[in-house]
Amino acid sequence: MSCTALRTGCRTLLEDILDPDSFTSWDGPLAELPIETPYRDELTRARATSGSDEAVHTGSGSLGGHRAAVVAGDFRFLGGSLGINAAQRVRKAFTRATREGIPLIAFPVSGGTRMQEGTPAFVQMAAITAAVNAHKAAGLPYLVYLRSPTMGGVFASWGLQGHVTVGEPGALLGFLGPKVYAALKGEEFPPGIQSAENLLEHGIIDRVLEPRDFRDFAARFLELWGSRGPFPRSGAAASEAAAIGGGGASPILSGSAWDAVQNSRQVGRPGLAELLHHGSSDVLELTQAGSRPAGSVRLALASFGGRPAVVVGTDRELASDGAVLSCAALKAARRGMLLAEGLRLPLVTVIDTPGAELSPRAEEEGIALEISKTLATMLALRTPTVAVLLGEGTGGGALSLFPADHVLAASNAWLAPLPPEGASTIRYSETTRAAEMAESQRISAPMMLEDGLLDTVLKEDPDAPTEAFIEHTAHRIADTLGALAELDPESLRRRRELRYGLRASGGL
Repeated sequence: MSCTALRTGCRTLLEDILDPDSFTSWDGPLAELPIETPYRDELTRARATSGSDEAVHTGSGSLGGHRAAVVAGDFRFLGGSLGINAAQRVRKAFTRATREGIPLIAFPVSGGTRMQEGTPAFVQMAAITAAVNAHKAAGLPYLVYLRSPTMGGVFASWGLQGHVTVGEPGALLGFLGPKVYAALKGEEFPPGIQSAENLLEHGIIDRVLEPRDFRDFAARFLELWGSRGPFPRSGAAASEAAAIGGGGASPILSGSAWDAVQNSRQVGRPGLAELLHHGSSDVLELTQAGSRPAGSVRLALASFGGRPAVVVGTDRELASDGAVLSCAALKAARRGMLLAEGLRLPLVTVIDTPGAELSPRAEEEGIALEISKTLATMLALRTPTVAVLLGEGTGGGALSLFPADHVLAASNAWLAPLPPEGASTIRYSETTRAAEMAESQRISAPMMLEDGLLDTVLKEDPDAPTEAFIEHTAHRIADTLGALAELDPESLRRRRELRYGLRASGGL
């Protein structure tokens, strides 16, 4: 079936999203299943009124010149409900996309499982999920654009299993159908709870975009992902005046640890925003920066040296505006780590934070648990990792982004269990000895280099343009990722765990 045969809804959507005349259907004839016999007349009417043979259509097309598989629902066919035939069509599309090594983009719209087929159809959600897992295990992207409505088992399985999930503005999205809730509870379901915008606010989906904006988003995602490959070495090897590594002190890194703390807190100091803007040739924000669930964490695809990496970092500008490194923000960071591993892309973490949220709410939500999980995930990743300690590095939230294969640090950056004022309070019951604590705890980047706790210190020159420092940092990231890419994933993981085990015991 060609795209032009898919009438209003499916056809319009694919025409809006895909490159012109690029769609090729993968749909073959459907078997007549015994389970369909009791409602055969309903199927016949649905085919006549919708112009579709089932509630789902599959095929391939191009987006910005990049080939991808597509799965698109048709709500006009029995409310987009999934019976066995429709579910198997979805499963086969994932299997074929995996076999052909291409990304898959899904456009679900469905009331959920087809009630006429009951449990046998319901269990098909597991079959689809198995195919999704195989596709993702192959390192292939899976993007989801949730249309209105997407409900029930469809929403609670392959509708929320994408690497990135985007919602249509105003879309009704949820597990429980409002009609079912009203019938069971005797009252109407509260309005607005199951809107795309509310799910975005609660971190369940990543973005809310109009279809044409999603087209641009998906095309840029595929462009960045498609540019993966060996990182070219920049050839701009750092001079002794710009970078120091190898575990030795250097006379060019002067100033006390307390000076570094004060410098790191200066307004206008370059942070993650500047690194993405001036250090990367292309950046695609994967989550809505500054939203409540993301807090001070930003998650993006970014190009360094012409090759993509997943960037997970804390943004000093967002933090200064009141965003916190909350439980939800740490979950977002961990998700970014797993996204890098799943897409077989390197990970760059950027640390510049006054610390994790300190509040009764954070304690009840499990801030310590989220720090613990993020730290464990960072160490176990099977993909190259580079951490950039760019400024403040306070507490467990900062530490959870730190244990990478290679750690770069700005010369005025620091890492500590508490801000020096807090350490002074614990040690001396006053904050006036913060400078002394900063020195004795050896928190500054030069001290950490001497102690073998990081690999490279990048000198900050107050007289040089900010862009120069950021561009140099980006070159170092690209060069380091190029060197790490020569190691296989399992060797990276073992090397990382050995490295931090030895460092923790004073072995390095």
